[in-house]
Amino acid sequence: MYICSILYNMTYKRILLKLSGESLMGAKQFGIDNQRINAYAVQIKELHKMGVEVAIVIGGGNIFRGVQAEEGGMDRTHGDYMGMLATMINSMALQSALESNGVNTRLLSAIEMKEIAEPFVRRRAVRHLEKGRVVIFGAGTGNPFFTTDSAASLRAIEINANVILKGTRVDGIYTADPEKDKTATKYDQISFDEVYSKGLNVMDLTAFTLCKENNLPIIVFDMDTPGNLKKLMSGEKVGTIVCN
Repeated sequence: MYICSILYNMTYKRILLKLSGESLMGAKQFGIDNQRINAYAVQIKELHKMGVEVAIVIGGGNIFRGVQAEEGGMDRTHGDYMGMLATMINSMALQSALESNGVNTRLLSAIEMKEIAEPFVRRRAVRHLEKGRVVIFGAGTGNPFFTTDSAASLRAIEINANVILKGTRVDGIYTADPEKDKTATKYDQISFDEVYSKGLNVMDLTAFTLCKENNLPIIVFDMDTPGNLKKLMSGEKVGTIVCN
């Protein structure tokens, strides 16, 4: 028996927003689209004005991916650290966009970069959120072989977030890839166990298991549609929710 429908109507006090690096490209083939990142900043500002405490984790795939480096013959550990630096570039870009829109932010890095970011300290991160600052977590977990999905799950649990909002290019979880299979149908809600059994791709297995074991719901939604974040926080059924 799902409790997902109840969770949709909850008032979330603290959320972790997970964005992919690829989403920042917009219509470009590489790098950062300034219009896209500003559109994201505007949506996040709407959440912030509602009094929601917002933490963010961004991938780095628009710049560099450690897995791709390994496929090209580069050492995986080396490639993953390069990927962590890519997430910091994206995090700094989003921080700048948010502050240009009048939102106070703090960028915390899992790797020491004292000239551009604070080191990640859990208590400090929570205090920033309590003071009404948007907190951006950069450099993944600080360890190779872990994705930014895993970083998002870990940080969400550490800061006691109520939910992970995974922003994607599609409007939820489908029976198959809707960009490849036109007959694919969308789930409004689904359990963690069903995602496992059906082999659906929501997050990597490490990240997904962390959420399941800590009873942390995930909502997968279309971040590229303006207003979706605000609708979610207003209790509207946007995207697909995954829960125990």
